[in-house]
Amino acid sequence: MSIDQTTVARIAHLARLKVPLEEQQQVAGELSKILDWVAQLNEVDVTGIEPLTNVNDMALRLRDDVVTDGGKAEDILANAPSKTADFFTVPKVIE
Repeated sequence: MSIDQTTVARIAHLARLKVPLEEQQQVAGELSKILDWVAQLNEVDVTGIEPLTNVNDMALRLRDDVVTDGGKAEDILANAPSKTADFFTVPKVIE
C-alpha cells in the first residue's frame, strides 16, 4: 500500500503532530513500508494455531488468605499523635 504526502499531512493533523513539509515524503515512505509489512503478516497461514493468551501457560500457585499478623493495635498506635479507641484520629480536612 502506498501512502502519499497528502495522507501524511492529514494523519499528522489528526494526531496533532508537526511534521515539516520536507520530512513528509520520508514519513510517507516509512509508513508505506510498515503497511507493506503488516500486509505480509496477513499472508501467513495460521490455521490450527491457538491464540496466545499468556506467555507462561501455567496456573499460579495460590495460598490461603489468612491473617498471620494481627492483634497488634496497641503496638501500632503507640506512636500515634492522636487516637480514639483502636483508631488513628486525624484533623478534619473537609468542612
